[in-house]
This record gives sequence, structure tokens and C-alpha cells, in this order.
Amino acid sequence: MSLDQTKENDFIHREEFLHGLMKRQLQLSISCAAAFLLLLFGMPLLNYLAPEMMALRVGGFTLSWLVLGILFFPYVWIIARVFITRSMALEEAEVRNAEEGNRLNS
Repeated sequence: MSLDQTKENDFIHREEFLHGLMKRQLQLSISCAAAFLLLLFGMPLLNYLAPEMMALRVGGFTLSWLVLGILFFPYVWIIARVFITRSMALEEAEVRNAEEGNRLNS
């Protein structure tokens, strides 16, 4: 194999690598955003559809304020942690796949 072909194969491999990684990270981003938006838009919807449930007192707070004032931030932290952990795992998996592809092509 000539040097030009090797460079061309490396370039194509990098394009495939980046495209696959970006596609998986986009799916992860959409799922994390959906989880966030579910709570963000779900709270007003629950307040509208089930006001008596959201008015229940839990620990001195109404359920609505408990979720918004106390549970919202840990929920967002969990989403962020899942995103970071899964994103790093996706990158590591793509690197392993690229290394295996390089070994097979050698």
C-alpha cells in the first residue's frame, strides 16, 4: 500500500470515527434534554391537571414547591452526571473501535 493510500484511508477512518461519535452524542444530548424538559414542562402541566395532588403537604412544603425548590437541582445534577459519564464512555468506545479497525487494516 502506498503512502497516499494510507493517508487517504486514515482520513476516511477519521471521518467515520467523528461521524459515528457525533451521532451517538447527539442521541445522548437529545435524551438528556428530553429528561430535563419533561420536568420543566411537566410541573406546570401537573399543577394544571392535578392541583389537589400538587397541593399536598410533604415535609412542610407543598409537593409543587418541594419538587421545584428542592428536588429540581439534584435532578439536573443527575442528568448532567449521566451525560458526562455516558459521553466519556462513548468516546472511549469509539477509540477502542478505531484501534481495532487500525489493527485489522494493518
